[in-house]
Amino acid sequence: MTARRFFRSFVTVLTLAAGALSAHAQTDAPAEVRTGQVRATLIAHAADGVPVGPQASGQASQVWVGLQIEHAPHWHTYWKNPGDSGLPTEMHWTLPPGVMTGDIAWPLPKKIPIGPLLNYGYDGTVLLPVPLIVTPQYRPGPLDDALPIELKATWLVCRQECVPQQGEFSLKLPLRSSTGLHAAAFNAALKAQPAQVQGDHQAQIENGGQRLSVRVAGLPAGVRGQTLELFPETPGIIRAAASLAAPDQPVSPKSWSQRWDGAVWTADLPLSPDRTESPPTLPLVLAAGDQGWRVQAPVSGAWPTNASTPAPLTAVPTLTLTPQAPATAATAAAAAPAGVLALALLGALVGGLILNLMPCVFPVLAIKIIGFARHSGDHRAHRVSGLAYSAGVVLSFLALGGLMLALRAGGHAIGWGFQLQSPAVVAALAVLFTVIGLNLASVFQFRFLLLSRLATLQARHPVIDAGLSGVLAVAVASPCTAPFMGASLGLAISLPTLQALGIFAAIGLGMALPYLAASWWPALARLLPKPGAWMEVLRRLLAFPMFGTVAWLLWVLGQQSGIDGAAALLALLVALALLLWTLSLPGRLRLSLSLPALALGAALLAWLGPSVIRPLPAVTPGEVTGGRWQPWSASRVQAALAGGQPVFVDFTAAWCVTCQINEKTTLSRAEVLAALDAAQVQTFRADWTRRDDAITAELRRLGRSGVPVYLLQAPGKPPLVLSEILSVGDIKQALERL
Repeated sequence: MTARRFFRSFVTVLTLAAGALSAHAQTDAPAEVRTGQVRATLIAHAADGVPVGPQASGQASQVWVGLQIEHAPHWHTYWKNPGDSGLPTEMHWTLPPGVMTGDIAWPLPKKIPIGPLLNYGYDGTVLLPVPLIVTPQYRPGPLDDALPIELKATWLVCRQECVPQQGEFSLKLPLRSSTGLHAAAFNAALKAQPAQVQGDHQAQIENGGQRLSVRVAGLPAGVRGQTLELFPETPGIIRAAASLAAPDQPVSPKSWSQRWDGAVWTADLPLSPDRTESPPTLPLVLAAGDQGWRVQAPVSGAWPTNASTPAPLTAVPTLTLTPQAPATAATAAAAAPAGVLALALLGALVGGLILNLMPCVFPVLAIKIIGFARHSGDHRAHRVSGLAYSAGVVLSFLALGGLMLALRAGGHAIGWGFQLQSPAVVAALAVLFTVIGLNLASVFQFRFLLLSRLATLQARHPVIDAGLSGVLAVAVASPCTAPFMGASLGLAISLPTLQALGIFAAIGLGMALPYLAASWWPALARLLPKPGAWMEVLRRLLAFPMFGTVAWLLWVLGQQSGIDGAAALLALLVALALLLWTLSLPGRLRLSLSLPALALGAALLAWLGPSVIRPLPAVTPGEVTGGRWQPWSASRVQAALAGGQPVFVDFTAAWCVTCQINEKTTLSRAEVLAALDAAQVQTFRADWTRRDDAITAELRRLGRSGVPVYLLQAPGKPPLVLSEILSVGDIKQALERL
């Protein structure tokens, strides 16, 4: 079996085993939330129970969940395109591994005029159904009798005023019995779905980009001659309020008209001046009474280039609902069965081993060569150093994992590598590696900086020195995710604290294992040259990988704090180098030069320090348009899938070396881009360089807690997560499976 086949098989088995943990999760959130404006309830429909195992693939469409909203009189919520104002209802699900949801099956909306505006939405009672996809990878425990479902939903409810609200819901869907209490509600909601209409549909941009002419063929013969309502699914494309005027009035810049040319329905529509998107195809919903039809109209003609960004909605206080028994952040996690835990520990160990091959670890591991050579004739020193280095690595992974688990338990949405999302941490690491590099380059010696008792710490206490080098190795390795690590780390988040820490310890042991084994293998010492002058040359040579790491950290900081922040840190590093050099001078010269250097460094720190740690303002996906890689958002991905287009999502970060290598060596290759274009795949990039709770939640939904993650998904199919080490063959093979 090849290494690639083994890796894929192992990840599949690990994913299957992770499913055994899901049903043990406990939650106290209710299935219903009430406010003064709405009553929102999470309901389900599974007439034949939940398909589990191999039979799941053919029965996923029979399982539905949905949010039922009962509005108080005169209040309403919004459709996927809210119209001239408003926000659509959004749902964020927490499900066991192997279970996922499709897009909201939006029922036919209503037109809701409010003054000069026209909105699209719902009043009365509406059910927003969502298909629950139970894949064959879902494996409940032998004693589990229900599938746990958790939902966090947000909605905007309006009358003349608007109130943003949110609620947390949960329910348990029985596995082996029918759930049909709400069959009538789901049947009615699904019946209200617009029917797909195939035909020669067209959308033509006319009048210098001011208007849109639409032609729709293939509508039922029974509606010919009737006046139809039109709902564009893409927000901000058409002036919604223009349809308030009589459809047969003379065309003006703010009106629209429609007519029938035999069996073809045509309309002339005004484009919105606040348009932010230029889609090649327009999904449209037409309605006559309670019947609706959905069409895809290819757009011909050039979109106007003077599209503007709409002004943000007026800020209003957010009303956060507190359910009767809300789920706590530190929800009790179920212990993993022995077999599942053993498999997770094995994956973590293998991932830690592979971590040594990641480029981010090379600078620190290279320094260990000097340690090998220094003790080439001392077997005992070799072994003690190996044990100390291993202890430093394992304890550092435990500390980092414990901190991540504690922050998550406190309600923070973070994942592996979270510390590199802080500009202050990136700057501190840049300072540390600058100091180490300058020391290796002999710009200064530590003995000039430390008290005499500590001057010979490395010589007198090599065990401490080896342990600290293990800590340093983890510091630079933490941004990386090796194969097998992703699945193990994703599983660790759902485990009790002791089992989760065991996985982090296994990763550390895997990373330390090569050096530990080598330190206890006497034959290796005989292969190394004897200590000599070459060690000093190698020592200075190793300064350059350290400076290379500093350059990379400066680039990462530039993504977080901008070019000004990176330039400020570079100036501070120059001042630091000057100070360290003056401290290494002999006699009075050291004092006369070090004090001005210290004063200069302090002044620069006070002046430039805030620029280093000040993050750039967040850029919303709507502010960036064009280009092959669109900024990721859950709504953009859902819109592409709803339009019948496959999607590829690159979850990445500037501080993730593996991500950058994959992007430069694989994702930017012409043959990969051509293959994506041939399959008509829409590409998105989820940048996790700075903290982003939405991306963190999406990674968790995919069973991952760090980057890189590569997701390929076709409409109506479960997502496919590719390997962390990406190749051209991986992408082409995945595209063939669409």
